[in-house]
Amino acid sequence: MAKRKIIEIDRDKCNGCGLCTMACAEGALVLDDENKARLVKEIYCDGMGACLDICPTGALRIVEKEGREYDSRATYHHVRETRGVEAARQVHGAGLDIPPGDCPAGGCPGREAREIERDASRPEPGESVNSELTQWPVQLHLISPSAPCFRGGDLLIAADCTAFALGGFHSLLLRGRQLVIACPKLDDTGGYVDKLAELIRINELRSLTVAVMTVPCCGGLRRIVERAVTLSGVNIPVEIVVVDIRGRVV
Repeated sequence: MAKRKIIEIDRDKCNGCGLCTMACAEGALVLDDENKARLVKEIYCDGMGACLDICPTGALRIVEKEGREYDSRATYHHVRETRGVEAARQVHGAGLDIPPGDCPAGGCPGREAREIERDASRPEPGESVNSELTQWPVQLHLISPSAPCFRGGDLLIAADCTAFALGGFHSLLLRGRQLVIACPKLDDTGGYVDKLAELIRINELRSLTVAVMTVPCCGGLRRIVERAVTLSGVNIPVEIVVVDIRGRVV
C-alpha cells in the first residue's frame, strides 16, 4: 500500500442527508444502517473530492494516508452493477482502463477524447489580441481576498478550462473584470469556500460571474461559489456562464 489522498468521514457531523452518495460518480459512498455516510471500498475513492462541496455539515475531508490505490476498472464494474451503464460512463479514469467492448464510449465525459472540427477557411491570425487581464495572481490558492484590485470590482470566477475552450474569453468575459481561476476536480478545494466568502464579504463587489464548462465536474465550482455567497452574508446575484467543449456559450 502507498500513501495517497482519500476521503475521510466525520460520523459525528454526518446528518445522513445522502447528498455525498449522489455527488460521488464512483459510488464510493453509501449510507449505512445508522444513516451515516461510509466508504464502500478504498479502491472506489479517486481522492478528487467531488463530494466535499455538496456536504452541508462539513463531515467530509480529503486526507493523505496509507491505503489501496484507486482502481478505475473495479470502480467501473461496481457502478455499472449498482447504477447502470450510463452512470458507469461517468467514472473517473474508466475510459483509460476498461476494454472498448466493455465500456461504451469510455469514461468520464470530461476526459473523453474527441476531435473538434473547425472551419478551414477562417482567416489567418493578424495582430495578436490584447490581454484583458488586470491583476496577478489569478489562481484561487494564491490570491489574497484583501488585495486592493478586488475592491468594488466585478469578479469573474472561471473554471480553468474555460479560457482555452472559449476563443473570445478575454473580450467576452474577462474585459472589465478581476479574475479568479480554479478547478473543482483537480484542486485541493478544502479552503475555497471560506476564502471566496471573505473576498465577497470585504470587497463590496458590483457583480459576480461564474464561468464553467459543460462537463459534470464543473458543477463543483458552482456549488463552491453558491456556498461562499451564502456564508458571506452578502446579497449579490451570481451570473452563470456555461461553455461547451466546442467553445460556444450555451
